[in-house]
Amino acid sequence: MNIIETKIKGLLILEPRVFGDDRGWFMESFNQKNFEQVLIERGLEVPNFVQDNHSFSQKGVLRGLHYQLTPHAQGKLVRVVQGRAWDVAVDIREDSETYGQWVGVELSGDNHKQFWIPEGFAHGFVALEDNTQFLYKATNYYNKASERAIIWNDEDLAIDWQVNGLTEILVSEKDQEANQFSNI
Repeated sequence: MNIIETKIKGLLILEPRVFGDDRGWFMESFNQKNFEQVLIERGLEVPNFVQDNHSFSQKGVLRGLHYQLTPHAQGKLVRVVQGRAWDVAVDIREDSETYGQWVGVELSGDNHKQFWIPEGFAHGFVALEDNTQFLYKATNYYNKASERAIIWNDEDLAIDWQVNGLTEILVSEKDQEANQFSNI
């Protein structure tokens, strides 16, 4: 597995080894021991995954930027198994040197990349193709009372959502009413 460290400590892009031939391909999508080793080598906390989520989105659907308050905060290991998405994590850890900074990565069924987003980050993605299927491994259970969101197009964050060429961005009513970053 190839590990790409991002500009924000703790956010990692994982590229699993894919073995392909004329029959198709095989990859190990998750291995707890290897994942723990990657985190320990970098001095990062090792999580315990408790919930898997799966979403299906059409081209232009934007979900996020979501997070949960402590003690229900969630770390997420995410990947796309079909289609293509631009995935974004925003550092919302108030004591962090990178508070308010974001990292984006293209995840697709073709590139097999995974994105590790520890607790303390808001998360969102936009589907860049129809029939995009997105998988999440979460470190805490969903808790509606602690659910929060930051507006996806917040001017202070200035996220480049890689949506050039999309004719429409589809955002839920709840996400359209999310807080500005300065109000979280």
